[in-house]
Amino acid sequence: MISVTELRAGATYKEDGQLLQVVSYEHIKMGRGSANIKVKVKNLKTGSTVEKSYINGAKVDNVHVLKKDLQFLYKDDEKAYFMNNATYEQVEVLLVTVPDHQFLKEGETFNVSFLGDEALTVTLPPKMVFKVVDTAPGIKGNSATNVFKDATLENNIQTKVPLFINIGESIKIDTRTGSYSEKAT
Repeated sequence: MISVTELRAGATYKEDGQLLQVVSYEHIKMGRGSANIKVKVKNLKTGSTVEKSYINGAKVDNVHVLKKDLQFLYKDDEKAYFMNNATYEQVEVLLVTVPDHQFLKEGETFNVSFLGDEALTVTLPPKMVFKVVDTAPGIKGNSATNVFKDATLENNIQTKVPLFINIGESIKIDTRTGSYSEKAT
């Protein structure tokens, strides 16, 4: 058991038979009385996100989660398949537990969380590099303006890119928002 004041983003705990992972943590102290702890948590089995509120001093069941770096192989309609490069063991992860699974890229390494032998969730890096496969022709000299055009990436994601980006160029995408971050070198 741990105190709710020790919860931080990424921490995993068990409540009412559900495995929950903290997305955000907020400590609120208002005038007199005890403090409240508000956490936004993700259910690791269903992928749903809810907000919970606890009083200061409450305790929850701590769960130790093992994290491994695994190579993404492929996905189907329900599952994503990963491989441990050391043992060549393949692991299945339900797509409902993978946030933004459209960013999974074959051959890339991702951090997968495990409880025992069961894969729980996949953590995406904050930025990933993708190649532009379709966009309007680039216009030279428009690198200083804040004007964007539509583009399709190699993973079929639609996003907005600056006017100077051409087909075949690689760009960095922020996986949290799906937006253009910078041109990749």
